Amino acid sequence: MARRDLFTALLVAVLWGCNFLAIHALLGHFPPLFAGALRFAVIAVPTVLFVPWPKVKLRHLLGYGLGFGTGQFAFLFIAMDNGMPTGLASLVLQASAPFTVLLGAVFLRERFSVRQTVGITVAIAAMVMIAAQRAENAALLPVLLTLMAALSWAVGNLSTRRAKPSNALHFTLWMSVVPPLPMLALSMVVEGPGAGWHALTTIGTTSGWTSMAGLAYIVLLGTIAGSGLWTMLMQKYPAGRVAPFSLLVPVVGMSAAFVFLGERPHPVEIISGVVLVAGVLLGSTQGGQRRADRDLTGEDVEAPVLRERLVQ
Repeated sequence: MARRDLFTALLVAVLWGCNFLAIHALLGHFPPLFAGALRFAVIAVPTVLFVPWPKVKLRHLLGYGLGFGTGQFAFLFIAMDNGMPTGLASLVLQASAPFTVLLGAVFLRERFSVRQTVGITVAIAAMVMIAAQRAENAALLPVLLTLMAALSWAVGNLSTRRAKPSNALHFTLWMSVVPPLPMLALSMVVEGPGAGWHALTTIGTTSGWTSMAGLAYIVLLGTIAGSGLWTMLMQKYPAGRVAPFSLLVPVVGMSAAFVFLGERPHPVEIISGVVLVAGVLLGSTQGGQRRADRDLTGEDVEAPVLRERLVQ
């Protein structure tokens, strides 16, 4: 990889890692479900007006939008609003990679190697360690919600596998059209019909301006810039050379939370995090000789990693 592209990959990891700080800022003023609807609505409007249709079947776009968009961010935002540490959230969300491999084997009859099996086992063991540690401190629910977010992300990936979009960035941007309405409906039922609108009317407060800065970061840097650069790298290099850089996201996320939010992860969480990242790396790549193993859609077995890191 050229030096400039190496720095680009590192920049994307930084942008995505700091994205969790932006989510923390957004949730400081808006209810979580309404914040999720707002986060996607800001992207959806210009997408409909200016981005070409990705030329995929509607059911695949809906599946990706409901899984990756609605499910993932509803669970993630609720988890962080209920005490899930920002840095730990960036780490536990990496469980989406082994979840994708497992769901692909169950529903798409995809094969995976011994190395991937070991990686998935290691990742699951790390998640159990984190859950056990949090349970001792009566904070298990936010971890479980974050794992549900990772599982929803993986469910969305199955639709992506079927869709096989020719332009991954256009597909991801059009996915943003799906979540606003269901998330807004959930917000009205769970949070009350006036909670989100009240937050909008008080946007001129200090917390309101901070949350809008977080929203701007999520949309402009985390989504458009980060996804655009990542897609460019994926088009230029094999997935196996680019995807491992996404494993730096939780490192950046936990470090940023330590510096800016004063979060102090428990030693068990740090050790579990190292184990989880190692398991994700093993479970997301084929390893061994580069055989022509392909799934039923004709894609290489490393393809889930290509798209599942497009947007944080």
